[in-house]
Amino acid sequence: MKETLDFACDLIRRPSVTPDDAGCQQLLAARLRAAGFAVEILQFGEVTNLWARRGTAGPVLCFAGHTDVVPAGPGSEWHSDPFDPVVRDGVLFGRGAADMKAGLAAMLDATTDFVASRQDHRGSIAFLITSDEEGKAQDGTRRVMQVLKDRGESLDWCVIGEPSCEKRLGDTIRIGRRGSLSGILTVHGLAGHVAYPQLARNPIQAFAPVLTKLYGAPLDNGNEFFPPSSFQVVKLESIGDAVNVTPGSLSARFNIRYSTVWTHEKLRSHIEGLFREHKLDYTLDWHLSGEPFLTPPGILTETVAAAVTRLTGVVPELSTGGGTSDGRFIAPSGTHVVEFGAVNATIHKPNEQIPVADIGVMRGVYREILERLLG
Repeated sequence: MKETLDFACDLIRRPSVTPDDAGCQQLLAARLRAAGFAVEILQFGEVTNLWARRGTAGPVLCFAGHTDVVPAGPGSEWHSDPFDPVVRDGVLFGRGAADMKAGLAAMLDATTDFVASRQDHRGSIAFLITSDEEGKAQDGTRRVMQVLKDRGESLDWCVIGEPSCEKRLGDTIRIGRRGSLSGILTVHGLAGHVAYPQLARNPIQAFAPVLTKLYGAPLDNGNEFFPPSSFQVVKLESIGDAVNVTPGSLSARFNIRYSTVWTHEKLRSHIEGLFREHKLDYTLDWHLSGEPFLTPPGILTETVAAAVTRLTGVVPELSTGGGTSDGRFIAPSGTHVVEFGAVNATIHKPNEQIPVADIGVMRGVYREILERLLG
């Protein structure tokens, strides 16, 4: 247990703010090579990726995660240096403690323990680690999956160590994630004197009923595994030249978190249909972060849930909530993906933390998963 805590601290000490890996993956690589893994470091631009595999046969169980962290923010909001990990009252503090350097340490130590006792384990064990999960996510897991596809390599199961739990360790595992589709919209109008609105085209007036409709009626009712899809405007701006002049344009940014009820093509068509219905004069740029994915009930979900219950005493909720993860790049290959990791209450916040005891339990869960699937 102490060695896993020490390893997590070693990782936290490296200020790997995305996309800088800051040497974290070299630490992982050294331990994996010593355990008999063939290790590759795949560099794409500023992004560092690690691909490691032990074994050549199937099935392939992959542990996935990221070494990059979000910026620490103002130091005055931390009780200690965010990149100088400390343990106080049984809790480890530091940027990346929960998201997800303790998880990486737990996954790696669980694997080296398993390999030491099961030299002849069946199938293959793999690690896919990136420094581009918190950033643009273009040159990380997405690129590595393309490399594997080009080689003809595939993964059967993937366990991502993202912080999945809500209130206590073991209460939640993620079996999917919603898709994320963003739009950058400009509504074109015609500036004019406020006293003569009939001689102008106010883009605010034109867009208001569309916005009302988008917020007033749900996009869908969700399904058995997903909550209703969500439309949210994150920026709305219109700048006039004077207080008595209606603006000539309106700009907006919005995001839709959507379920498997939709594809991004159908969603785009639906939204643009509303704009045309209200006769908006607009331009719109779309950005797809990832389609929704879902791992159906089966051997992976049952194995992870059973391992979590045995080690924590908690029956986990199978959830598709939260934001996006790199699972969106892994699942389209046909891989079954489940996420299990730390409590997420402090991730991306000052004084990010994880109970030290939880690190040992996570290590036990990952070891149990290996025993059940490849032992």
